[in-house]
Amino acid sequence: MASDPDRIALWREGEELTAGQFSTAVLTVAELLRRHFTEHTAPIAEHKDPVVAVLTVTNSPATIILRYAANLAGATLVHLHSTNAVDPTDQMAAAARQKILSRTGATFLAADKENLDAARELRDRLPEPPRLAALGALGPDVLDLSAGDPDAFDLDAVETDPEKPAVVICTSGTSGSPKAVTTSYRVRGRHLDVGLTMGFESPEPLVYLSTLPVSNSSSSVVDLALASGGTVVLHDGFEAGDVLRAVARHRVSTLAITPPQLYMLVDHPDTATTDRSSITNITYVGSPAAPGRLSEALEVFGPVLVGIYGTTEASPISILSPQDHFDPELRRTAGRLAAEVRIRDLEDGRDVPLGEIGEVCVRSPSTMLGYWGEPELTAAIVRDGWVHTGDLGSVDENGFLRLHGRMGEVMKANGIKVHPTDVENALLSHPGIAQAAVYCVIDDDRVEHIHAAVVARPGSTADAGTLIGHVAAELSPKHVPAVVTFHDALPLTGAGKPDKQALAARHGGAA
Repeated sequence: MASDPDRIALWREGEELTAGQFSTAVLTVAELLRRHFTEHTAPIAEHKDPVVAVLTVTNSPATIILRYAANLAGATLVHLHSTNAVDPTDQMAAAARQKILSRTGATFLAADKENLDAARELRDRLPEPPRLAALGALGPDVLDLSAGDPDAFDLDAVETDPEKPAVVICTSGTSGSPKAVTTSYRVRGRHLDVGLTMGFESPEPLVYLSTLPVSNSSSSVVDLALASGGTVVLHDGFEAGDVLRAVARHRVSTLAITPPQLYMLVDHPDTATTDRSSITNITYVGSPAAPGRLSEALEVFGPVLVGIYGTTEASPISILSPQDHFDPELRRTAGRLAAEVRIRDLEDGRDVPLGEIGEVCVRSPSTMLGYWGEPELTAAIVRDGWVHTGDLGSVDENGFLRLHGRMGEVMKANGIKVHPTDVENALLSHPGIAQAAVYCVIDDDRVEHIHAAVVARPGSTADAGTLIGHVAAELSPKHVPAVVTFHDALPLTGAGKPDKQALAARHGGAA
């Protein structure tokens, strides 16, 4: 930051912060928070460490400033934005926010003017209300965090237990109730060190277009871009045309998106005429990508693709490098293992041989502390230090991981076990299909049926019969869907994956 204080560090439509302004803002907030922690919070709760909950426009400079400042001041940062890892505009329900605030016992609730009314309502519902704060003067009941003294902040005076909670990210559970994934200062520091090292070693400054929420795990790319001396361009979500225009306008070098969003970029009519020469990295996360679509993306964007498979609970598990994408067989994998992984048999828990399918379990230095306030749920997921992902996978003799869907998605149809991912990849290998989701529908007789929902490419003449024949040829007649439906777009979950429960409900069945 000090080497080029006048460069633009954060850009959002209508709002720009230079590196010098950003650095000063972070130190200003950290100094004032630290002063209040040492002078004012002890009488409130002697047994608690300070907690700063953040309720701001998700992809905004305020969120990033507070993200760094809270940890610099030695506090636990709690993101109250959303459980959605893909759409920064999708907001968590008020009741869920209240539950997280109660569990964490927030000392401060930092808001912006857009969320101040909601923050006041939350404060007034709590028996031990947090103090409201903001980056500016928003009222007599709100602490102005911009009133600190950046020159007075002494980082050496802040001592933090490495196993103390540093960051809480809320993710969606199968029940819809948010899970508060808690990361320690040790893990946060490890991630930050990696980002800073990669950023400092970058041959040139990175320009990162952030369309995924910076309140989620993808925010580590923010560390990387800023450390490189680059710029973070903040967008409120993903729209392929907007992304392409931003790439040309800002000379974007780095993108972090989901596989469906990658497909949208490949298929967009403006892609061919957009100057894409600035792009050096497109990292796709959230769900497995179809091998055929990766081949198309490779042709469009060149050797810039990086696939990362991981979980919020355990961080990266495997990585598919840019060079790996040139191998058609490796494009069928989730990449080379980046953590210690066991593939466990679903029935007896034994380690299965290479090539056999079981549950992916991971042990990593980046494993979470747990789900805040939910020890039973934590114990169910983390057993003897191993995170049970609920994903089905297999590992080959070269250490590459293949994913076969979720444990609860495996169907017993036509006398065999059917893994939806296999059928999806078969459908996506048809030249007329852009997206596909395969799921189970159970009829009144409790018989399981394979259903497929697809999005056709413009001009495609493929019909259900054509696709059924294609799957039969690619896999076997027993893998063919009983029903194929065509859609303009697939419904997505908060993780950016096709919402198969919603699709099954449309057909009167149970997923």
